Amino acid sequence: MNSSWMDAVLAWIGSHPVLAGLVVFAIAFCDALIVVGAIVPALPLLIAVGVLIGMGEISGPYAVACVTLGAFLGDGLSFWIGRRWGRRLYGVWPFRRYPQLLDRGEVLFRRNAFKAILAARYVGAVRPFVPAIAGIARMPLRRYFFASGVACLSWGLLFLAPGWILGRAYDAVAAVAGHLVIVLGLLAAVLGLAWAWVLYTYRWFAGHADSLLQRALDWTHRHPVIGRHSAAVFDPSHRESTSLALLAVLLLAIGWAWFALLVVVIGHGEPLALDLFVHQAMLALRSPLADYPMAALASLGDWPVLLPACAAVLGYFAWRRLWMAAAHWLAALAFGLALTWLLGNTVDVVRPPGASSGFGFPSIAVTMSTIAFGFFAVLIARELPGRDRVWPYLVSGVTVTVIGFARLYLGAHWLSDVVGGMLLGIVWLLVLGIAYRRRFNRSFWVKPVAAVFYGVFAVAALWYAPRNIEAKLAKFEPPPALPVVQDLEDWWSHEWMLQPARRNEFADELRWPLDVQVAGPLPPLQARLEAAGWRVQPQARWEQAISLLDTDAEPDEVPVLPATLEARTEALLMVRDDPDPAVRHVLRLWPSAVRLQPGDVPLWVGTAQTLDFRRDLGLIVTWRPQQGIDPALELVQAPLQELPHAVAPHPESQLPVLRVRTDGIAP
Repeated sequence: MNSSWMDAVLAWIGSHPVLAGLVVFAIAFCDALIVVGAIVPALPLLIAVGVLIGMGEISGPYAVACVTLGAFLGDGLSFWIGRRWGRRLYGVWPFRRYPQLLDRGEVLFRRNAFKAILAARYVGAVRPFVPAIAGIARMPLRRYFFASGVACLSWGLLFLAPGWILGRAYDAVAAVAGHLVIVLGLLAAVLGLAWAWVLYTYRWFAGHADSLLQRALDWTHRHPVIGRHSAAVFDPSHRESTSLALLAVLLLAIGWAWFALLVVVIGHGEPLALDLFVHQAMLALRSPLADYPMAALASLGDWPVLLPACAAVLGYFAWRRLWMAAAHWLAALAFGLALTWLLGNTVDVVRPPGASSGFGFPSIAVTMSTIAFGFFAVLIARELPGRDRVWPYLVSGVTVTVIGFARLYLGAHWLSDVVGGMLLGIVWLLVLGIAYRRRFNRSFWVKPVAAVFYGVFAVAALWYAPRNIEAKLAKFEPPPALPVVQDLEDWWSHEWMLQPARRNEFADELRWPLDVQVAGPLPPLQARLEAAGWRVQPQARWEQAISLLDTDAEPDEVPVLPATLEARTEALLMVRDDPDPAVRHVLRLWPSAVRLQPGDVPLWVGTAQTLDFRRDLGLIVTWRPQQGIDPALELVQAPLQELPHAVAPHPESQLPVLRVRTDGIAP
């Protein structure tokens, strides 16, 4: 992964530590300021600051002081505004239009003023308003300043602590599973965005749908023809009118967005720049530890998982004689599949490298998952109480997001394929949702059908996904790099210097020296190393990685985890024990793109490491590379004396590089 942006950020912080503190101060100040604090995402920003503290880039006491002072002054300014304007604030925008912004803080303040100031620091919805309420209530200054000071100090420490701990453990986590952590972090961020988008979009429409519907009807009444049809579809006295209006507005907006994306994809004729960027970023994050869970999650959109759940719901509707619901459910799935198949075979787009010919625009798996989960949410949401109606949509959004993200990670689709599949699925389920809700007024019990759909889906996923992991990974193996042809003798004499000196990673601790190069087949090298006490370790997988959380585990119970080079795992991972049980020596070899001629000889690059067994923060056990001069290279070289070999410093790193020939021809 390209780490230039992180290097630039860390370099700026290292060069401007005082200015970094001012940035931290500004974050806390704005978060505490009345109205402004409601839109400032202080928690993720302060967690990021805490990570930098843990990594030693920012002084911890200095950052805590900046956070505390910023929050204290922001609260103080809000207090002064409340004290200066008093009850007149309720007549000022935005409080005139949204009085609940102050009302919630006032309710909390009336219960216990001192506790309210402390508690409000940790409740984002009222945090920037309670100090103003304290000012309106003319709370004594001494009492307010004491409560605010305690609240700001504790808030700063608590909000910085998670990132601080993560930063302290960063070296350990990155050394163990750096790519896995990044992938899971990205997945969590995408899920958070999907959750927030579904939740707040639904709540906004739920709060404004009545007024929007009434305005639309008032407008259409001035147009006799339009008004006659709109009144027939959206009758304000009908219990489903608000839902129908919501679905219709979403249909227009999302339908337009999907059509625009379709025009862009077809008109561009090749992958979009954003498609290529996301594909390359995901390819750079590939690692064995992340591959397995992502392959399992990507399998959730396959027909062996979706079909049993959909069939079970159809059977339930038939059993309960809910023929209208069954007909719409069947139409949603059948026509959705037909539309997706038609587009996939008529829209000709360049597919990602490594994706099979069955994939294209839009993604069938994402489209059908969106239709199945989305239309099921439309079916059952109308039967739920008002505030609970959002939950089926949240489940749908999270499930589809997980499937789409996993398929992007594996390189099965472009981003436009996934987004297009989601939009097409939403458009179709909205069309069916409007038709269904206009015609079906019979209620049914939600819990049994929800248990059937989600339960069968979970059982099918648990049965199918683990069995499909290997096939899924084989299907989406990262494409090999374009071969680079070099002369064998030229490589031996000088072109070995063209190979990278270090592993290109996002952290200095992971930029291991690439100090071994092997020309030829690996079995001759492996045989000589095994005779000298080395052994081949099978690639550790997700199950073995769990042992890293067992802080009571002994060194021989903890495997050496795999690593990647240019998105590829080791072709050979060999381990040699040391007299000290807390030390191991490791040789990692990866295939390179170079093919040496004559003879089409493969070239392997790798690293020799000495690892120490460590328990980090009492949370995780790891094998970590030693810093400085590493004796492992000499232990690799010693058994290879019979093979042609040479050692010379790499001109870039000035570290020794061992090159070996196993092709059976002396240089």
